[in-house]
Amino acid sequence: MILQTLLDGLAAGAAYALLGVGFTLMFGVMRRLNLSYGATLMFGGYLGALLAARAGDSLPSGVLALLGAVVTVAGAAIAGLYVERLCFAPLRGRSGVAAMVSSFAVWMQIEALASLLQPRHTSPYPAPFDPAPLNIAGLSLRPEHLLTLAVAALAALALHRLLTASRFGLALRTLSDSPAAAQAVGIDARRITLLAFLLASALGGLGAWLVLVADQQVTPMFGMWSTAKGLIAMMLGGLGSIPGAVIGGLLLGVVEATGQALFGPQIRELIAYGLLFLVLVARPGGLLGRAAFDLDAAARERL
Repeated sequence: MILQTLLDGLAAGAAYALLGVGFTLMFGVMRRLNLSYGATLMFGGYLGALLAARAGDSLPSGVLALLGAVVTVAGAAIAGLYVERLCFAPLRGRSGVAAMVSSFAVWMQIEALASLLQPRHTSPYPAPFDPAPLNIAGLSLRPEHLLTLAVAALAALALHRLLTASRFGLALRTLSDSPAAAQAVGIDARRITLLAFLLASALGGLGAWLVLVADQQVTPMFGMWSTAKGLIAMMLGGLGSIPGAVIGGLLLGVVEATGQALFGPQIRELIAYGLLFLVLVARPGGLLGRAAFDLDAAARERL
């Protein structure tokens, strides 16, 4: 029972981690919250559902699911590019509140567009395999959970490699740590910010695809849901910390699964917000965000 709950929680948490990493990449570079983040992921999901509806039975399920993944990730990235160009690029260096409010307005716009593409409240989403679980050593291994764990692990390794062993990664980390230093060495902040936004949206789209494959459906509420999960994962781990977002997502998934096993699904969301409250009370900067929090506090004291 304990191992089964842990496995289920880690599988859900792996998808949450990808959502949190996307949020963290955006916040780490811009120091702005993108409230339309979940809406861009929902838009990608609706494009995947639209593809499945148009294709029908003309394509094998595996091919259709693979195309759904490509369309979902690409759609999320394109929608993210639209948000960056409309809400954040024109307001670079200006009020963060204005950018956040404008991203909320675009959230409503994207949600309305997705609803026009697929008027039905619940749309089926293509899955690549038979959802029947595999029973091994007393554990029920759901294929979508194994897929989520494998894809999330590969994505995390690829992201780590990109950020630590490429010129883009070095520029991104420099811009995140010190915009003044980045400007001094000639880093094109506009270009790096745009690429980081696209990368974050694509990673979020990948996480959204994994969740939608498990649920096999997408609804307009997916935008709000993915925004909440990504934001909680980021805040648990610590603002601006990518390893923290991964840990926060995994922790959120395990705690939710444990709470559901003990108390039922009715209070699953309550447990998630309770966990966030406890972590922020004990460590206001998040699990791995204490150093940044202390730095910001010291800066405020000098003012």
